[in-house]
This record gives sequence, C-alpha cells and structure tokens, in this order.
Amino acid sequence: MMKVLELENVTRRREGKTVLNNVNWQVERGEHWVLYGLNGAGKTSLLDMINAYFFPTTGKVSVLGLEFGKTYLSEKLRKQIGFVSSSLQQKISPYDNAYEVVLSGAYASIGLYEETTEEIDQKGVEILKELGCLDYANRSYETLSHGERQRVLIGRALMAEPSLLVLDEPTNGLDFIAREELLEAIERIAQKPDAPTIIYVTHHIEEILPEFNKTLLLKDGEVFASGNTEEMITSEQLSRFFGIPVEVNWNQGRPLLSKVKI
Repeated sequence: MMKVLELENVTRRREGKTVLNNVNWQVERGEHWVLYGLNGAGKTSLLDMINAYFFPTTGKVSVLGLEFGKTYLSEKLRKQIGFVSSSLQQKISPYDNAYEVVLSGAYASIGLYEETTEEIDQKGVEILKELGCLDYANRSYETLSHGERQRVLIGRALMAEPSLLVLDEPTNGLDFIAREELLEAIERIAQKPDAPTIIYVTHHIEEILPEFNKTLLLKDGEVFASGNTEEMITSEQLSRFFGIPVEVNWNQGRPLLSKVKI
C-alpha cells in the first residue's frame, strides 16, 4: 500500500527557532487522521510542509509518492491535495457565487477563468447536492454564512478528486448547529468507498468523528504520540499530554473532554 504521507526525522528551523523537531509520521491510503494540538503546537508549520510551501531543514518528506528535493513539486503535488483553511477563505472573490467557487476547484485556481465542460458542470452540481449547498448555489460568496463558505470550499477541494484532503480547523467560528452540520457533511465524505485520505486538524477533541481512526498528538513542535484514535484519546494519555488531569468520555463514537477538579 502506497504511503500518502511519510515524514522521517523531520526538523524545521526558522529564524533561529525550531518550529518542528524530529517529526516522524506515516499515513497510509484509506486512513483518516486527526492532527491534534493546542495553539502554537506547530500544526500550521506541518501543514505548510505537506503542501510543499517549504522543505525541511533536515529529514525526509514524501507526499503521495513524491519525495521533496528529488522532483518538481508545487503544481504537480498541490493538484492532488485538497486544502481547506481560513486563509483560503480570504482569497476567494466575494462576488463569485457558490457554484463558481466549487467549479474553480477543477482548475486549481482562485476564481473561474476557463469555460467549463458539461461534465464539470454536472460534477459541480452533484458536489453541491452532496454537501447540502445547492439551495445557495447562485448566491455570492460574500452573502454566505461562515459555515456555508466552509462547505463551498470543501466542495471546491473535492472537484479535483484529490488523493489527500486536508481540513485545517474547518469549524472555527461556527455555532453548535453549524458545526454539527459541517461535521455531518465531512462524515459522509469519509464514508464513501472512493474517499480521499483525510487529515483533520483541530484543537477541539469533541470534533473527532468515528471515521478518524488515527490520531497524531503534536506538542511544542514534536510528536507526543500517534496511533489508533481510541488509544490516543484517553484520560491517561491526554492527562500526560496536557500536563493536568483530564477525563475523556466517549458518546456515540465521539469523545468529550473535561478537566478533573482536584
């Protein structure tokens, strides 16, 4: 089975500071991972490396079989990665409608500048339906709620049929109902037999869906632990991770975290 992602002893230094230190991580095709860490843990630096925005200072990185430093990466690799982040939201034209934003994903462009085919048009409609976006397909991006925008950006990422889908804290700023609706849409994507490998980045334990069978705990730029989610997300493991006593309770396949009062 081809490894979707392989990091071996990866260290990244920036302006004299070590932001990632000796990171080892392997992701197999068909796995869905949670990348969990608090603010400042190094999650953004790790994602930037996966997207080939920079190379490691030391160590080896391979993404989708392409080893950094041995092949031209940017365009070839990024077309195979669906990346959804808050920074992407800011780049979308406020005047493009939701349908146009989704269709632009077929060309990996910010904005729709090419004439689409009937096949691409139909595929865009199907994705809008799947994500529950069809009702506002013709509304401009600036009029959409934060949750609606996130669904549209996920749809845009799916248009290119990526091998790897990276969701960087997609529920930030959403209320409870909008968050759960978005998570339900992500769950449907993960359950499809032809689903891309998903990396879901968060610092909220309660967002971990049953489909995310693997978890990497990142702390201070280092891998604290990684493995099966049910072994990573436990009271004992997370108490060590946080350095304070916490309790994890599972309900309907999802964990809930609380601090233990002493």
